[in-house]
Amino acid sequence: MSSPQNGTEAEAMEVATEAQKTQETHTTKEAKDTNTNAAYRPTLKDIQNDSVAVLAEEWIGGTADTPSEFVPQLIERVYIDELVKHDYSITKLTLLEVSQYLEKFLWPHYGDASSTTHVLSIVLMVNEKFRGRFEAWGAFEQSPEKFPAFFADVLKLCLQESEEISLRVKRSLLLFMINCFQSLENPLVRSECMRLVSLSIWHSLLSEATREVEFKEYPQLLKFWRHLEKKFESMEPEQQTKAVFERTWMSEMIKQFVQILESTEDGDQEKIAYCERFMEFLIDLEAQLPTRRYVNTLIEDHQVVAICKLAQLNSNKDSGTLFSQLLEIFTFYTGFEINGHTGLALTKEEMTEIHASKLTKLQRIAFIHFKDELIDLAMTNLRSIEDRESLSGHFDRLTSEQLIELCTILNIRTTKITDSAVPLERDMLQEVLLLRFEKRHSQIERINALPLYPDENALFEDAAVKEEMYNADRPLALPKLNLQFLTLHDYLLRNFNLFRLESNYEIRQDIEDAVKRLGPRAGSVEGTTVFSGWSRVAAPISFFKMVELAKPNLGEDRLSLITADVTFNVRKYTEAIQAEWEAIREHDILFLLTIEAHDEIDEQWDGKESFRRHYGLKYVRGCEVVSVIGPNGKPFDSKKSDPQMLQDHRTGNTRTFRVALDANQYKIDQEHVKKNGGQDVYQTFNIVLRRKPQENNFKPVLETIRDLMQSDLIVPEWLHDVFLGYGNPNSAHYSQVQKQVREIDFRDTFLDMDHLKASFPGMQIKPKDGSDDPLSAPFVVQFPEPPSDNAGPKKKKGGEKAKKNKAAQGQEQAQDELIVSTYKTPNMGPYPEDIPNTNQVRFTPTQVEAIKAGTNPGLTLVVGPPGTGKTDVAVQIIANLYNNFPNQHTLLVTHSNQALNQLFEKIIALDVDERHLLRLGHGEEELNTELSFSKYGRVTSFLEKRVNLLAEVDRLAYSLAIGGEHGSTCETAGYFFSYHVTPLWTEFERRLGAIEESGRSVELIKELFPFMDYFYNAPTPLFSDCTTVEQAVDAAQGCFRHLSKLFEQLEEVSAFELLRTSYDRANYLLTKEAKIIAMTCTHAALKRRELVNLGFKYDNIVMEEAAQILEVETFIPMLLQEPEDGVNRLKRVILIGDHNQLPPVVKNTAFQQYGNMEQSMFTRFVRLGVPTIELDAQGRARTDMAELYKWRYKNLGDLPNISERAEFKFANPGFLYDYQFINVDNYRGTGESAPRPHFIQNLGEAEYVVAVYQYMRLLGYPAEKITILTTYNGQKDLIRDVLNQRCSWNPVFGRPARVTTVDKYQGQQNDYVLLSLVRTKAVGHVRDIRRLVVALSRARLGLYIFGRLKLFQNCHELEPAFKRLVQRPTKLWIRMGEMYPNTTRLVGGDEDEEDKEEETKGKKGKKAPKKKAAKKGKDAKKEKEDAEGAKGKDHEIESIAQIGEYVFGMMKEQQQFAIQQQNEYLKSLQPPSEDAEEAEGQEATERDEEGSAAGAMDVDKE
Repeated sequence: MSSPQNGTEAEAMEVATEAQKTQETHTTKEAKDTNTNAAYRPTLKDIQNDSVAVLAEEWIGGTADTPSEFVPQLIERVYIDELVKHDYSITKLTLLEVSQYLEKFLWPHYGDASSTTHVLSIVLMVNEKFRGRFEAWGAFEQSPEKFPAFFADVLKLCLQESEEISLRVKRSLLLFMINCFQSLENPLVRSECMRLVSLSIWHSLLSEATREVEFKEYPQLLKFWRHLEKKFESMEPEQQTKAVFERTWMSEMIKQFVQILESTEDGDQEKIAYCERFMEFLIDLEAQLPTRRYVNTLIEDHQVVAICKLAQLNSNKDSGTLFSQLLEIFTFYTGFEINGHTGLALTKEEMTEIHASKLTKLQRIAFIHFKDELIDLAMTNLRSIEDRESLSGHFDRLTSEQLIELCTILNIRTTKITDSAVPLERDMLQEVLLLRFEKRHSQIERINALPLYPDENALFEDAAVKEEMYNADRPLALPKLNLQFLTLHDYLLRNFNLFRLESNYEIRQDIEDAVKRLGPRAGSVEGTTVFSGWSRVAAPISFFKMVELAKPNLGEDRLSLITADVTFNVRKYTEAIQAEWEAIREHDILFLLTIEAHDEIDEQWDGKESFRRHYGLKYVRGCEVVSVIGPNGKPFDSKKSDPQMLQDHRTGNTRTFRVALDANQYKIDQEHVKKNGGQDVYQTFNIVLRRKPQENNFKPVLETIRDLMQSDLIVPEWLHDVFLGYGNPNSAHYSQVQKQVREIDFRDTFLDMDHLKASFPGMQIKPKDGSDDPLSAPFVVQFPEPPSDNAGPKKKKGGEKAKKNKAAQGQEQAQDELIVSTYKTPNMGPYPEDIPNTNQVRFTPTQVEAIKAGTNPGLTLVVGPPGTGKTDVAVQIIANLYNNFPNQHTLLVTHSNQALNQLFEKIIALDVDERHLLRLGHGEEELNTELSFSKYGRVTSFLEKRVNLLAEVDRLAYSLAIGGEHGSTCETAGYFFSYHVTPLWTEFERRLGAIEESGRSVELIKELFPFMDYFYNAPTPLFSDCTTVEQAVDAAQGCFRHLSKLFEQLEEVSAFELLRTSYDRANYLLTKEAKIIAMTCTHAALKRRELVNLGFKYDNIVMEEAAQILEVETFIPMLLQEPEDGVNRLKRVILIGDHNQLPPVVKNTAFQQYGNMEQSMFTRFVRLGVPTIELDAQGRARTDMAELYKWRYKNLGDLPNISERAEFKFANPGFLYDYQFINVDNYRGTGESAPRPHFIQNLGEAEYVVAVYQYMRLLGYPAEKITILTTYNGQKDLIRDVLNQRCSWNPVFGRPARVTTVDKYQGQQNDYVLLSLVRTKAVGHVRDIRRLVVALSRARLGLYIFGRLKLFQNCHELEPAFKRLVQRPTKLWIRMGEMYPNTTRLVGGDEDEEDKEEETKGKKGKKAPKKKAAKKGKDAKKEKEDAEGAKGKDHEIESIAQIGEYVFGMMKEQQQFAIQQQNEYLKSLQPPSEDAEEAEGQEATERDEEGSAAGAMDVDKE
């Protein structure tokens, strides 16, 4: 795959021609945008005015294949003058990266003789690409053979001591190594990195004894060690030198780090920054199994943790805070619960056993060698010596010499790693011993004691949450979500921490916004706070009272339940806002705030002072609503309460919620008061705050992750290794899974035999029965047995057995052969509802492969570019699973309710019984169906159906003249079927079977058939005159199947007679009846505990929008059931998404970029190399419109409907082109503006977009077919304001279908899209190609983009799309004389049939009709355009003002036309006079003479 580069030739040429040698200081504020605040984005002015532009002129003309002439001095000039002198400014690095310094100059000219400056320049450019989150390694693919030499140069520079290699430079080199070890999926990088962490690094251990201990425990390592030694001995001397350098590099790096750490003093920022970065490097090595395996032993031997703990920097609370936090993470990973050599997770019991064996060994040594000093340690129980304090007391009894002796016996290093001649100090030796023998703190216990609601410190003092402007200059104390995880516990722990921090960040933003709006002020009475403003989400508390403090549960040290009542007044709110407060229900989350205003609060907050201190925000506590308290002081349910109570509650001014407080937080608060004194937090609250329900689900998600961490997590064995990122990425593919389904009933997947043949190109279709008769759908396809890769004797024996079986069957199937059979779809009855729905989609071969893969067990990844039928594929997979495996249950999960409803509606339309469908969660009411598929809706449906079915039983009994209350209950109906209906059918079959086929007739069958009277109401007669005997038998069998299904349904409904409560009935439906259960990933996280407790089971999971779902939210739906006998019953995981479109939304840039939280599981699997099926034909957009984003995908073509359907053939009426980029210059002297930070708007584009919308509406385009998109929320609000002023009040225009941002519109589409790019100073976040793909792929028939051409054209990431866009005029071209939908003009055609006819008339000498102008301009240019417009009727719009005037002219003429029509209508109501008739005849004659001289606007009027 080609790598996206940054910058373009055109951009760099512009840089060169317009550059100035003077340098400006630019503020980063201009470059911020709402989604990537941290990354500097150069504006056009930056590029033109910076001195880098002059230097870029030297390489701008070159390419990666044919670079410009190499000038070594140029690299020196750039490095010294532009980077070193400016302290490696982000601005300079970004400008160099934009001008493709790496791709066009540095890498093409790199060689063995390259200078240190050259190598460092490449390192800096790679780091800059990682900082900007762009593809970094693609440039090296041009000459991969040079990469090993370059990497070796980097390794040498890391250890080099010289003035040229300063600590600042070493930090950049270290960052490069971190980026390398985070890119192990790249083969080029992996081959170089893994040699640095291989087993050979154990040459740097203290002694051979340390190695022997490991070899004794893992003999296979000894074998591998000897192999490496033999390989080393066979090397040439030069190779040996290189091998020695590589195997000692890690040890030397650690020694260098220790020297710098020990020499670090307070205020030495460069050394502190290097030490922090090195801690990040060590954490990354420990957090991935391939790098951890041998490095962990080296780190323990080199005593890195102990050295760091005793370092002065670690105890410095000011400058050493970040280092201490990173050290805590590093210490955690060095002792992580995993066997580094086998990769197996260690249980709590195994960890206890390992720790006990260490202590036992210590006791044995103490008894033998230090009996006098350590006799108490040797003889005591293990529990009493497992903590640091007790161990330290015992070690204090030893002298320094005895400590050294003890360490020597334990093979612990006793001299400094930086100088083996210097012995370690006593404190150091004792710290090493304590680290080895103290008990490790349980992360589970720590998380269990953690409040799930954030308090004021977590929200406003946590450095990670405050890191809004992360610029990658320093690391963060955050976990990273990369490719691999050590264990499932590690996976959940990282996600727990990141998800919690991201939730805290969003909560903090909401609290800040509400507090600002409330306007707290110090009251006239000292110590009081008043609120001068108001907020719709926050209300002052009138009364707060603690209600219940329940005793702790057995074995716990915190209260089991803490409840309180919160009362507030809603009188000042509007009815709409009161309704929002009324919508709060049980389990919703609220926040209680204590604000103590002070006198200085009146000053404007400048952001420098802490928000908490400025606004007096003292405490924040979360709580969960238990119930709403009614007017009578008792819990109140709006659904069950009597109307009078409901009326009293709504008319009252106060609202009271009973809330449950966090027991862990309450314990912490009480202990703090007890220890330090002070006021009780819970008596100070004065504000209650709510959040949007869809953004307030953090607590149940965190609870679910916490529950998972404490349960026996079992991922299916076939998925385990791939999930954690290890082993063969193909191992979970269906072709590698043992239980592969060889024979699949594809049901209605294929429409006919031609479709089947086309779906398997290169395969021979062979009928199973060997006949030559043509087969018809449905088809059962038998696939060839996969070839065996294992040639072992056991397999061979199995293969012989299989051969014998095939021979016995008389069937030998080749690898390129499909054995196909068919069957007749059984007649299910005479009524319309008995006819099964069938698929009408002619799936492509790639779609069929995806359906086949999804039907097989294993992991299936389907990459679905825009419009390629992802939903249809998912629905067909579900239908096939439902029909092929009727006893299995399938879970359907999506990110959004809208996508879930789309899938569900399509499933309903297929041959899936509605009884087996269930839709959980909110959004079910939006389903476009009359039936309700919610839990309680399904229960109601079942009960209603029961009544109808029992009525049918009574009708059947009446038709058979069998007396009795057979339809009274499901049980009596079952007896009726067994004792009456079945015997009648059996007798019918017996009597019919006794008659030879030649003696059968339709009349005879009709006479024998016992249920004729029951089926009298069939739409068509069962046995008509033209019915054959075979058809008659089939009809009779269909009737009995109808009856059998009727009683089968009654049997399924019978449980609802026994279960009395709706709750029990709903849960029975969920766990027993439903075969296809649909929910969003959020609902899965919210209800996981409840579903597990109910015994919910499922076998397959289909996940749509998988690339938009967070890692952990993808994982939770896989674990909604308990394992059976220690095995997860999950058989299939089908993930469908598109990693080339937008990822999950993560608001905090630090978590998004440093923690890589935006990476979905789908994207991670793609990066790991898990096989994917990429759908290769789109059916959404016109062919030329799809070309704007096709370059991002492999071989993306069109579905047949693009060339067949009329809507794609004809042009858009009123527009010359189906897509255009419309350049928008400054409007009233202004481009983009920002009324407040990050709220970016562009009035010119807003006016232009709305004017074009008005133009389309005047032409007749339906409003529901038009969507207006933009890339910023500020512009969205501005466009809505303009629409409100211009259109909303006018029924002629109305409002478009949607006005929203590109990010919010992902997964949706419309016929016509008007897109505003907003920015005029910097490209902004559209530079993210994923966002660009989404923006360009939402339209089906027309896409009109409004933006600043000069800016976006010069952005390299956008180049493939804009190269096509600029091939068309960048001024809007309209076609006059057309109305929607009446056009005969084809797409790409310059003239329609009418134009050609006019042209023909012109050639014959007839005068061509002139066209009326859209507006009456008097200048010569307009007159010339009007004269020329008679031929092509095309008109160029020069400016925003012109399109506005044109639309106004259209409105005026339409108004005049309407008045004329009205007058004519009124005139027609009056009786005509003779003079009027004569005048009308004269007018008719004149109209005939005028012929076709009417202009474009006359056509519009008609």
